[in-house]
Amino acid sequence: MQSVHEITLPLKVIVGHGVIDKVSEIIPPLARKVGIITGELTYELSGRRVEEALAPERKVVVWKAPNAIVDTAEEIARRAREERVEAVIGVGGGKAIDVAKYVAKESGSLMISIPTTPSHDGIASPFASLKGTGRPTSIYTKTPYGVIADVEVIAKAPRRLIMAGFGDLVGKLVAVKDWALAHRLRGEYYGEYAAQLALMSAKHVLKYHELIASGSVEGVRILVEALVSSGVAMCIAGSSRPASGSEHLFSHALDIVAPGRALHGEQVALGTIMMLYLHGDSSWRRVRRILKKVGLPTNAYEIGIEPEKITEALTIAHTIRPERYTILGEKGLTREAAYRLAEETGVI
Repeated sequence: MQSVHEITLPLKVIVGHGVIDKVSEIIPPLARKVGIITGELTYELSGRRVEEALAPERKVVVWKAPNAIVDTAEEIARRAREERVEAVIGVGGGKAIDVAKYVAKESGSLMISIPTTPSHDGIASPFASLKGTGRPTSIYTKTPYGVIADVEVIAKAPRRLIMAGFGDLVGKLVAVKDWALAHRLRGEYYGEYAAQLALMSAKHVLKYHELIASGSVEGVRILVEALVSSGVAMCIAGSSRPASGSEHLFSHALDIVAPGRALHGEQVALGTIMMLYLHGDSSWRRVRRILKKVGLPTNAYEIGIEPEKITEALTIAHTIRPERYTILGEKGLTREAAYRLAEETGVI
């Protein structure tokens, strides 16, 4: 019998030039007290601008989150409850937005997502990656009420962060295959619409890879809209299934065996090459070629991780989230199989 899940979508998404100044328009008039969660640098770059745009009409409290650790998020959530904030705005990269989603859930507030980098697909999704939860995977928090993506601001992000978002999106090619596999072999719920939406996001950025790699505002807009689309796919599915499969498990495994070496999207891109190969999908060569062309790492040397760590991550990836069936199976890969996979795909 098909499981029941609730679909909650962002109510408003604004993408364009200078739209960060429209933040007051996206928040319901009854939300008079607002909390902004940002970082030290991000506050100077964009957070202050958001605060000033809100200040004339609403009372604004600013919290600077130094990290995305659950203890930090809980402390800010406690303050948000004390202050009785009615809306929480995450201004920044993945850390600020993830903390804001958690705080919004814990304080019963609306959540507004204002990304300043396109390095992740959590912009419009209800999932947050917080450290200190005991597992290196995302947790269900709260779907953003609104998203404001100012392409003028986002285009100024470091190129590496822009391309990390590209890498994260390409991973949907594997995630959807893994989801369909779990449906066929385990009877897991599979939503064709959510799957196709996530798949379209990946294919769209691959089609426009040259424009995105150029760093132009037009290219960044294409990337941001695809990231939002991927987030919406997760909202529709009621899980991160359409956006996260064995390629993400590999990335999470790398976070354990070689923490802090590379960006999440870079690791996902590397995992995508290998997992497409495991699925018997010949497009892995084309994907690798495009990733290399846009400047994303396609081997251990380029990503700055030792070959043996790549192999180790492949052998433990299936244990990261055992309830999520993927092409890695229940028992995972032996060290010999993992080495051969990485070698045959040119990763090592």
